[in-house]
Order: sequence, then structure tokens, then C-alpha cells
Amino acid sequence: MEWETVIGIETHVQLSTQSKIFSGASTGFGAAPNAHACEVDLALPGVLPVLNKEAVDKALRFGIATQATINQRSIFARKNYFYPDLPKGYQISQLEIPIVEGGSLTFRVDGIEKTINLTRAHLEEDAGKSLHEDFLNMSGIDLNRAGTPLLEIVSEPEMRSSTEAVEYAKTLHALVRWIGICDGNMQEGNFRCDANVSVRRKGDNALGTRREIKNLNSFRFLQQAIEYEARWQIEQIEDGLPIVQATILFDSDSGETRLMRTKEDAHDYRYFPDPDLLPLVIDDDWLVTVRSSLPELPKSKAKRYQSELELNGPDVASLVSTLEAATYFESTLAEFDKKTTTAAAKLIANWMNGEIAASLNRTQKDFSECPVSPLMLSKLITRTLDHTLSTKLARLVFEELWAGAVSVDAIIKEQGFTQISDSVEIESYVDQVIAQNPQQVEDFRAGKNKALNSLVGQVMKLTKGKADPTQVNEILKAKLA
Repeated sequence: MEWETVIGIETHVQLSTQSKIFSGASTGFGAAPNAHACEVDLALPGVLPVLNKEAVDKALRFGIATQATINQRSIFARKNYFYPDLPKGYQISQLEIPIVEGGSLTFRVDGIEKTINLTRAHLEEDAGKSLHEDFLNMSGIDLNRAGTPLLEIVSEPEMRSSTEAVEYAKTLHALVRWIGICDGNMQEGNFRCDANVSVRRKGDNALGTRREIKNLNSFRFLQQAIEYEARWQIEQIEDGLPIVQATILFDSDSGETRLMRTKEDAHDYRYFPDPDLLPLVIDDDWLVTVRSSLPELPKSKAKRYQSELELNGPDVASLVSTLEAATYFESTLAEFDKKTTTAAAKLIANWMNGEIAASLNRTQKDFSECPVSPLMLSKLITRTLDHTLSTKLARLVFEELWAGAVSVDAIIKEQGFTQISDSVEIESYVDQVIAQNPQQVEDFRAGKNKALNSLVGQVMKLTKGKADPTQVNEILKAKLA
């Protein structure tokens, strides 16, 4: 507990454009090696880069969404280094004047809201890919990915645990998908995180020496890598050994990090402005157009849900955690009239955060793949609001819907799930329970309120969960008064 972990994250977000950032070649995934590599991507003599306007649009969308500063004049630079899958010998990126500076991202950790400030977000091109598995004593180079547009998003080193880092990454992942700039497919490398990790003794203000864990393409690996690296650094320091700044990789099979290379600083890359690209200038009209094209953002939507629908913070946070969740919620809510909107909204949130979330997690699906459609859920909730179904019976109907049934009313009819709401019939069951449980009746009359819950439970059991629990409570209280 005397040590503190300090984490900053650099995220490479592949922008969902049809063509590459400086050429007209396709960004399609899954083609044969080098099928989508043109003369510009291959760095043939005499070729010149031409900037993709759509990539700029998407960078602007991110900057506006995070309330960052948009630099209306930004510069592209050459970042020089040799690697086999970088044909030019340099990467076109941005250094001194990125397109986006500042901004922030807010998320919840253990119910507590936390805001992480962003340093910058800049445009750059991706490198190709080295292939090792299919060759004996050789490596192949696939340049399909070379030139794919990236937005590199850099956070301040303000995270203090792997849990915070994962929540930050999940929130960022949800946002870039929400505003339509990236599909977020981590398996295809479209959203990759580099974690800068250092440790220091609690109370120290100076930052420790960081090591950068490269290319983490799952939230689970991100958490495991940070936790292992932090432990390793603490052990090194406690053994009197220095931490050397380095780039490292995470081995998911062993659960350990390993050295890739000692870390270069910016001057080692010999950055200089790219002479083939003019400064990028964004005029006011362009910004207005991009701002007007953005959907309602999660933060704004959350405030609206709280003020208009009287939902609480934790409920709202989960409802806007992904675009799929928000769409599912609003599609379900649209099935109710204005008179029942508030009551329905709370029930929808309860179902989404309860049974539906648990079932989706169990089957590794998201709300866009939910077998229980918004129309089905709205019908199920309607049948609880009109007292056709009790909560217990509604759960049984939900299980049938999840298994493939399509009609709430048909399930109710076939299974005989209709709730008993006739007061005379319920009273007869109550009388039986009172007669069979004299001790609990006496306990309740002696002031032990928990005895009432037991009696209600006995009635519900006797009626196989079909009695209206509200009426059961009222009739029991009246009879035992």
C-alpha cells in the first residue's frame, strides 16, 4: 500500500474511412497481403501524399465531443525511423501543432465519477504489418494497413489503478463508436492501447521512470499487463535495481511483460515538417458543419435522462455506456405514451441493468444482439404495469423470450401466468396462510414487521407467484390490524 501506480494511455484509433489518409487505396480488412497497397503506400519514387478530408472530419468530431481545443492551423511532420513495414523510412504524423489539444473524458469507477484530462489527439498514418508465422526463417511484409488513418489520443498520466485504466479505455472505445469515427474492432487492431506505467512511493510528487506497454488489443490484457508491470517495477526498486525507460510487450500466454527496445525520445525520431504537405487549415464554417453533424453525446443524454425521466446516476451511466445500450433504451421507451414514460423508464432501466445485462454478459453479446427486442420488452413491462404479471412471473416470461419465444401474451396464455388480482380470491389465500401460521401472526402483532414479509411469501408460494403482491400486503395488514 506504500506504492502508487501512475498510468497514462496512448490510444491508436483507426478512423473508419473508405480510403487511406494520404492515398486512394482501400482500407478494407481481410484482403490478400499487399492487395490494398498502392504506389503511395509503397513509397515509390516521385509519389506525393494527398490528405483525406474525411479523416480530418473524424478528428474534428472527436475534438468537439471531448470539448478540446481545435487548432485551426496544424502541421504534419515526418517521424523518422527504420522498420521493415515502413517503406518510406518515416511516418507522417503531427508533433508540435496537433489538430486537437486538451479535452477530457469522464467515467465512473466503483460508483465514483472521475475525469481524465487529455493531452492531445493527432492524425497520423499507420505502418504495415510484419508476418512471421507463415514463413521459415523469414518474415513477410503486408502493406495493406500502411497509410490507414489513425487518430492517436494521448491522456495525461492521471490514472492510479488498472481498474481506472480499463474504465477510461472502455469509455473512450464507446465514445469513438458513438460519434462514428471508428468501428472499435479490437480483434482487427482498429483500437489499440499503449499503457505508460510507472510507480512511486505514496506522497511523492515526482514521476517515476515509465515503461510503455505496446499494442494492447483487449481490455483484459490491458488490466493484466498494467498489474504485472507495476508489481515488477516495485520489486525492481525494492531490490535496489534501476528502472530503465523502455518499450515493452505483454505476453498474454505467460501474463508477463518483456523488453522490446529501450525507449527513444522525440528528438531521436528527428521530427521535421513534411515538405510535401501544406499546413492543415480549418475554417469556421468547417467546424460549424462538423459540430452540427454530431449526435447527442453521452454526457448530454445522461443529463436529459436524469432531468426528464427522473433516473438516478448509476442507472443513467449504464444506459449511455454504449450507443447500442442508449438506442435499445430509447427504442423501448418510444413504445410508451407520455403518461407512463417516467414509470416505464425506471422499469426499462431495471431490466436492462438486471436480467438483460446478466444474460448479455453470460452470452457475450451486446444490446444490438439482444434476443429480447425493445418491442418485446415494452410489452413485458406493459403487462407488469397493468398488473397482468407479477415481477416473478415477468422473469419467467423473460426467460421464455430469451429462449426464442416472440409473443409475451402468447406465453402468458400458454403457461397460465396471469396474475391473480381479484381481491376476493386473494383474501381466501390470505385467510389460509393466517390460519396456518399463528406464531408469525402473533409476532407481527407484537411489532415484528419482518413477520409480515414471511406471511406475504407464504401467500405468494401458495398462489405459485400469481397473486398481486401489493394487494397481498394490503389485505394482510388489514386483517392483522
